[in-house]
Amino acid sequence: MITKENIKKIIVKKPLTLDCGKIINNYPIAYETYGTLNEKKDNAILAFHALTGDQFVSGTNPITNKSGWWSYAVGPGKAIDTKKFFVICANVIGGCMGSYGPDSIDPTTNKTLGTNFPVITINDMVNAQYNLLEFFKIDQLFCITGGSMGGMQVLQFVANYPDKAKTAIPIACTASHSAQNIALNELGRQAIMADQNWNKGNYFNTNLSPDKGLAIARMAAHITYLSKKGLQEKFGRKLQERDDLKFSFDADFQIESYLRHQGSVFVDRFDANSYLYITRAMDYFDLIKQYNGNLSEAFKTSKTKFFIISFTSDWLYPTSENKEIVIALNSAGADVGFIEITSDKGHDSFLLDVPDFLKSIKKFLEANY
Repeated sequence: MITKENIKKIIVKKPLTLDCGKIINNYPIAYETYGTLNEKKDNAILAFHALTGDQFVSGTNPITNKSGWWSYAVGPGKAIDTKKFFVICANVIGGCMGSYGPDSIDPTTNKTLGTNFPVITINDMVNAQYNLLEFFKIDQLFCITGGSMGGMQVLQFVANYPDKAKTAIPIACTASHSAQNIALNELGRQAIMADQNWNKGNYFNTNLSPDKGLAIARMAAHITYLSKKGLQEKFGRKLQERDDLKFSFDADFQIESYLRHQGSVFVDRFDANSYLYITRAMDYFDLIKQYNGNLSEAFKTSKTKFFIISFTSDWLYPTSENKEIVIALNSAGADVGFIEITSDKGHDSFLLDVPDFLKSIKKFLEANY
């Protein structure tokens, strides 16, 4: 039986100075791989996961027994063909699937870190994951890719390591988190911290968990991953297993029942403190500010070939924000392609079976390999 204790991980001995000023070392990075690394070691793809993802990209997640978060895209014969490519994915630091995070044990106290875990950034996540290249002795990755927060990591990786990826596919992302997205994340964090079971982040030392707060945070976030048209077509004003309104605060509408279900199943697989830390990292992400207001400076020394993908119905990371990245790359003289995929599935389109999206990735990878 696979548990969080015996999943694949490396222990990083090398000290890492975090953006907050704290230094960590001897910390675990949990990872999973798909496919086979060839002799030249030139077929590796590093996939970065989004906010609630983990290292289990495809197949069945052995901890949750659910499908991997990118099962539509990654696998034998799929868009990211594991018969051809070696896919690596790590659980980000701050996560809750085996990497160093708030649920890790503090060796000095033998208790769970909780909110004693340091505040981290996207930059910290990327620098920690870079150790996997050294572990696999990969000099240059064929591709780095990811959607949403995964796309932010792609941009940060190229900025930090301009010669370490031949190609890059940032999907449905942004170069800096907008005020709207910071506001939405704060709503989720406040829901968690308002749950009396949160106990200032020390709930691991009780038998209680802030499940209600985390479920509400997930419900609020889940709405942002969908589109108005998609919600209307799927649910409309349909009632939940009844013919008329109940005149109560039970879930009268199917959409209410759906959101409650999304919240309840989420708490079984995700840690509330991890949600706080990872959303904070997303809010702090501002590659434009890192380069003194000039985003093109982040890419000026890179030879990486870019392919930016956005979706028509994504209002969380709209096409306009993806195009800002394209403009900056063009200004830096980078080799960049861009496509906006028509989809009514909202921000979540990158996780779903959207044929034009999957074909675009497959075509780009095959053309450049």
